[in-house]
Amino acid sequence: MKMKVIISGGGTGGHIFPAIAIANALKKRVNDIDILFVGAQGKMEMEKVPAAGYEIKGLWISGLQRRLTYKNLLFPFKVLSSIFSSKQIIKAFKPDVVIGVGGYASGPMLKAASSKGVPTVIQEQNSFPGVTNKILSSKVNKICVAYEGMEKFFPKDKIVLTGNPVRQDIIDVTFTQEEAAIFFGLNINQKTVIVIGGSLGARTINESINNILPFFINNNIQLIWQTGKNYYSIAKDSTDNLTNSSIKVFEFINQMNYAYKAGDIIISRAGAIAISELCLVGKPVILIPSPNVAEDHQTKNALSLSNKSAAIVVKDIDAKDSLEKVLSQLISDKEKQKELSSNIKLMAHNNAADKIVEVILNLVKYES
Repeated sequence: MKMKVIISGGGTGGHIFPAIAIANALKKRVNDIDILFVGAQGKMEMEKVPAAGYEIKGLWISGLQRRLTYKNLLFPFKVLSSIFSSKQIIKAFKPDVVIGVGGYASGPMLKAASSKGVPTVIQEQNSFPGVTNKILSSKVNKICVAYEGMEKFFPKDKIVLTGNPVRQDIIDVTFTQEEAAIFFGLNINQKTVIVIGGSLGARTINESINNILPFFINNNIQLIWQTGKNYYSIAKDSTDNLTNSSIKVFEFINQMNYAYKAGDIIISRAGAIAISELCLVGKPVILIPSPNVAEDHQTKNALSLSNKSAAIVVKDIDAKDSLEKVLSQLISDKEKQKELSSNIKLMAHNNAADKIVEVILNLVKYES
């Protein structure tokens, strides 16, 4: 008998990549399966999910704006419209289970599914959940989490520690650091720093790196710099004038598995999926959490690592003044690098997507 699954959510790569990873793991495990994604109209999932080979339907939904704007007046209507549309989708598709991965579409779909008696699963990526998932936790059947201690927020009997699913190519690395360095045209005998400015661009990280380009040149440190869309032209202007060929600037790196492998030290934001990837990669990390996210969850994610000596955290507000000093100290301290690398590996969750699939199949009592 065909198994029918709805996966709902999106808005950012941090929600979309895990959703696709869960879908791929389900397809590997269940021969006869029909998977439907539900996202938010106009968001990146409407493009990324079909590219991954799955059908998606869009809801008219968005978040509340943090500033005063007329758009917030539409919010209650969008919520009601999305719950109504979600019920219509459930009625037509008849899913065996609905999985919410976070993002605007996740809430209405989970609410509609639970009200119809459809088994539901939340995949909570952060160490500090958002308001919607906290509210929904009393209604859903199971909650897959990536951090310990989540019973502070959710009913203990519903929690399963699975970790966050990540892109498979980051797990299945078959090449050496030397091959990764050659891929980027770098020297294996020089230290390499990876800077991940996000898909759109983390302004503070990018401006901080731009300010300290002489540090990399003067100390023969190679740089792979993903600026994101919004900062790329500025970074290119700054680096095109340099004669140093060991500074590589990219708007977006599609082969992040090569970048992670090539690097000795990584500088990144502290989104949940980024952190899950970094734990599996196991390199020394400097995290600069974004302050511009709901409930400051990136800071909480970052502190969950730094409290276990698994990462160095630099506040966004301090980055421009202190990043060079922190990076310089870490590059010259091999023992600290070893400690960070060893401790971050201990926090990695392997096979997270498979563990989530196990939770789903047990919930719907599917037998392969």
